[in-house]
Amino acid sequence: MLDTTELTVAVDRFADRLRVAPQSRLQRGAAAEALGLARELALRAQRIEAPEREPRTMPDMGLFAVADQLMVAGTDLAEALRTAPSRRTAEVDEAAILVKAAAERAFR
Repeated sequence: MLDTTELTVAVDRFADRLRVAPQSRLQRGAAAEALGLARELALRAQRIEAPEREPRTMPDMGLFAVADQLMVAGTDLAEALRTAPSRRTAEVDEAAILVKAAAERAFR
């Protein structure tokens, strides 16, 4: 099985920062950054799990739900990558880099 620890740790850290962030920070762009990332991670997971299906877009559930949406999308992608028939190490690395970059942009 593929090790997705780097991805899940990065997602956990970003989600934790979002959960304790003040509303003003979330409104200034941290929530939008996180939602965009969650949507991208969900899209990647769907493409792995069901490449023949049209991917669905994760809805915007509001400022205070975005940390949970990020966790769900990150966990889904990690599981899809971990159980994929072929090794996808580069995809794990790329997703972890995306998460870290989004967290950096959200909290500059």
